[in-house]
Amino acid sequence: MSLTIEIIPDPELGGFTARLPDVPAYGEGETEDEAIADLREALRGHIESFGLDDVFSRLTQPALRTVDLDLTELARG
Repeated sequence: MSLTIEIIPDPELGGFTARLPDVPAYGEGETEDEAIADLREALRGHIESFGLDDVFSRLTQPALRTVDLDLTELARG
């Protein structure tokens, strides 16, 4: 199963956070790969504590749409 994870860089402190949206498990590391490896361990712990069904029930497949937005117009209020 392939999952899309979010990689969040920390420009102030350095390093990265990896997370799987909708599942309360996070990984951190100096590199993206370290953050992903830490996320794997966090997910393993979550599954051990709450079960695999809990993770599957939290996963959502959001409907993605492309829309045209003029952000400069929105900023003007």
